[in-house]
Amino acid sequence: MLFNSFDFLLFFPVVTLFYFLLPHKFRWFHLLAASCIFYMAFVPVYILILFATIIIDYVAGILIEKASGKTKKLLLVLAIVLNILILCIFKYYNFFLDQSAIILSALGFRQFELRYLDILLPIGLSFHTFQALSYIIEVKRGNVKAERHFGIYSLYVMFFPQLVAGPIERPQNMLHQFHEEKHFDGNRVIMGLKIMLWGFVKKLVIADRLGIYVDEVYSSAQTTGSLNLWLAVLLFFPFQIYCDFSGYSSIAVGSATVLGFNLMENFRTPFSSLTTSELWNRWHISLSSWFRDYLYQPIVIFLRDYGKWSVVAGLIITFFLSGLWHGAGVTFILYGLFQGIVIVIEYLFGVKATKLSKKPYLKLRGILITYFLFSLSLIFFRSFGLRKAGRILKKMFWDIDMQFVHIPKMADFSYFISVASIAALLLFEGSRGERLLYQNYSLRKETIITSGMIILLILFGVFYNVSFIYFQF
Repeated sequence: MLFNSFDFLLFFPVVTLFYFLLPHKFRWFHLLAASCIFYMAFVPVYILILFATIIIDYVAGILIEKASGKTKKLLLVLAIVLNILILCIFKYYNFFLDQSAIILSALGFRQFELRYLDILLPIGLSFHTFQALSYIIEVKRGNVKAERHFGIYSLYVMFFPQLVAGPIERPQNMLHQFHEEKHFDGNRVIMGLKIMLWGFVKKLVIADRLGIYVDEVYSSAQTTGSLNLWLAVLLFFPFQIYCDFSGYSSIAVGSATVLGFNLMENFRTPFSSLTTSELWNRWHISLSSWFRDYLYQPIVIFLRDYGKWSVVAGLIITFFLSGLWHGAGVTFILYGLFQGIVIVIEYLFGVKATKLSKKPYLKLRGILITYFLFSLSLIFFRSFGLRKAGRILKKMFWDIDMQFVHIPKMADFSYFISVASIAALLLFEGSRGERLLYQNYSLRKETIITSGMIILLILFGVFYNVSFIYFQF
């Protein structure tokens, strides 16, 4: 079920109403049933895959907690392998076959036949797999006790606000919240609704309008003008993906807030970052912190005898796998490696945001360079093919024609609205305007804030039920 759909407009108020009417002891079941309905609105049968991973990790958590020594470690490894195996079958199996065919062909096995799987990737599989992995890892580390209530653990994995695109939560933050009794709080509900509205504004007013132009330019990259590509690559797509994903996160955080739950922050004005390493502390925070805590730090500790090269190895491996996490394709791997290499260069040359922030011109230079490099890396993210990425880069930097081809689907006022919305977003975030969403005010001020966002949605929203970009991951 899409957040930006009429179904959700009916679903969420009904779920919220019954949630607060029901006694506390029945609420977990109500939320779990609602989450199942929410997920089954996509492809119903895939809920069986989700329940399979839930059963595996529920049992694994209890066994790991009871075990000790090598047995504990062995159980953790087994649980991780089973989770990754399920993810690989649905997300990476055909990609691995393609790469194997290339290798086998190079070795002379040209008649080698491989059978592909004709299956769709279950919505949000990467997200709830990582959330489940964080649970069993934290249980093994002793930072959280294994959850004995099967329904509560299932809800931890399936909680509908963040089920399909995060934030990727930790058990320390969420499990206890499902046990706590929530009371209706009018101020909290208003706050949550404001956060949700802001998410809808980012998605429908900014992201989906920018997406009209970006889709057309990327689909006709070979025939469009260089100026079209510069506009799409350096301005429209970075803000499209930012507003699309942060919009989803805001709706998730807001809907959870209405119900009385606190989800972690997933974005923190990333385009004001002075370095790429700082950007990844502000962009998709739940994923970057997951990789930091469960992959990067263990690698650095394991290779600590190699000094700074342990950090280099940790960064390259982490961003290689981060790119692969985003999608089963070479371009996604290159996207991740691009980020990793830039951060390695920053580390080796001692480029730090704290140093750059001391002088205004260094600060501005850092922001512009960081944004430019990130925007270029997104060519690999968006192009879905090396050839197309190569054509775009070539037309941007070598075969420059300085033409701007008119996009039939874009009226002149759409360009103005798109650029104006980006400028307004930067001004709003730069002045820390989001504080208005996380505080309570007088009825008059609350009415002005919410009415303003509703008017923006009505006047400039794109209501095509456009899926969120990160649903494909």
